Amino acid sequence: MTSLLIEDRDTVRILTMNRPEKHNALNTDLTTRLLQALREADTDPAIRSLVLTGSGKSFCAGADTSEFSKLVPEDPTAVTQRADLTAALHLSFSRIAKPVIAAVRGNALGGGAGLALACDMTVMADDVRFGYPELKHGILPAIVMANLVRQVGRKDAFELVAMGETIDGARAKAMRLANRVCPAEEVFDTAFGIAARMAEWNPLAMAATKRLFHRVADHTLEAGLAIGRDANVMMRGFRGK
Repeated sequence: MTSLLIEDRDTVRILTMNRPEKHNALNTDLTTRLLQALREADTDPAIRSLVLTGSGKSFCAGADTSEFSKLVPEDPTAVTQRADLTAALHLSFSRIAKPVIAAVRGNALGGGAGLALACDMTVMADDVRFGYPELKHGILPAIVMANLVRQVGRKDAFELVAMGETIDGARAKAMRLANRVCPAEEVFDTAFGIAARMAEWNPLAMAATKRLFHRVADHTLEAGLAIGRDANVMMRGFRGK
């Protein structure tokens, strides 16, 4: 059984994490396949948007702890390679030109919560269990913290990682971690509807919008305005040519 299912519906590609017996926990195989699938979708001209979801009862329960026994100081190469792979996956969502919508049901914990936030938009079930329980296991939410701190206020972000408690959809929406909240049975259709709507836009304009969004988000207001000004000139200067 493959750990990642890939399905195309017209111009929308659906990526389904497929380890339901493990609540779609991220092992090396699934992480590698996800990274490869995102990169392949980005270069496929027939695909204009993506939906990321999980099979079974959960979105993703985080890292597969059964692999932790292999990640030890005595094998620094394995430790470094896994960290690099995880970081590359989380970065890839902002690097690809096509929008990715997360459809989140059940558990979205630790690395799974990080995946949801890495997507461009997130649709969550009202009864979702979202959170960062790493401290309960004596570890820390390391790579996933960068996106969390960027997307919510510092007080809320610190509460999530320091308390280790899970929150539901309503709380996630209040903290601006979710764009839409709905009953679990409506999550996928809602996420797919958003992806299908985005797939209708001119793909070059959509790609430029996403690229500009991430560029200005990581700069000061003055620098962001300058970048936006340049993009505006290019858009109007080349439009219709």
